[in-house]
Amino acid sequence: MENQKAERPSVKNLAKKGSDGSKKPQATLPSSNRVESTSDGRLLHRAKVQVTLPRAVEEMKPLQKLYHLLEAKEFQIRMEGVALLLELCKTRPQLISTNITQIFDYFDLRLCDTHKRVKQKALDVLAEIIGLLEDALSPVIIRLVEGITKNLNSKDPGVRAAAVRALEGSIAHLDKVSLMKELSNQRRQLSGEALLVVTECITVLVEWVYARSPEVVERYALPVLWSFLENKALPVRSASVRTVATKLALALYEVMGTKLKKCAASKPPRVQETSPNFWAAEGFMFSRKMTKF
Repeated sequence: MENQKAERPSVKNLAKKGSDGSKKPQATLPSSNRVESTSDGRLLHRAKVQVTLPRAVEEMKPLQKLYHLLEAKEFQIRMEGVALLLELCKTRPQLISTNITQIFDYFDLRLCDTHKRVKQKALDVLAEIIGLLEDALSPVIIRLVEGITKNLNSKDPGVRAAAVRALEGSIAHLDKVSLMKELSNQRRQLSGEALLVVTECITVLVEWVYARSPEVVERYALPVLWSFLENKALPVRSASVRTVATKLALALYEVMGTKLKKCAASKPPRVQETSPNFWAAEGFMFSRKMTKF
């Protein structure tokens, strides 16, 4: 019995020899369908195991490389990381969309990078990414808007222009209701040119948002107008302020009509003092007191 057991061919030999004893090319078994031998010589086919894990690890490799580049000390390498992110958005959009929250933990730091070249590169890439990913960026829209608006007052013209392009891309491709909310929230922390740019963006969004969510306009756009009427918007008294405020008022009047005047009547005294005679037969107009900005 022992001799017979010793003479039993191994699994390896069974795989190599045919019924006639001749050797045949050995078939390559997939890793997910392995053949094993029991103590009594029976062949067992193991079910698929550990297939998804190696694949998941393989998919994470480009992300690990991305994170490593984005947090590098050398600014040139950080710029390589920004470029890699754009490449992955084009070639692996699903991978980026699935991991967008964690990716932004690294990327939004580059939007406020201490090196202006990295910062401008990140803003330029962000403008492209917004067009590529669109709604997939919803989980990070707060950080996205914050990263853009912080650069609107940059002393570097290249950085400032890149921020404006990213903001324009946001209006074109992101959810407009969410965008109005975040722009209004960020506006409270802005001043100077950045405040004017954000106000203009809110003005552009008014008509579209009001047609779908009028309560959002009343809650997030109206306070922007009241801040101008209360003369708290800017420390600078300029024609550009009046122009931006007038455009917002006209946009609101177009969608709200006389309801806008009624809303103003319930506001603090400063608003009520500034608002009389704003409305005329053909539309909304500022009174002479507004010229005192």
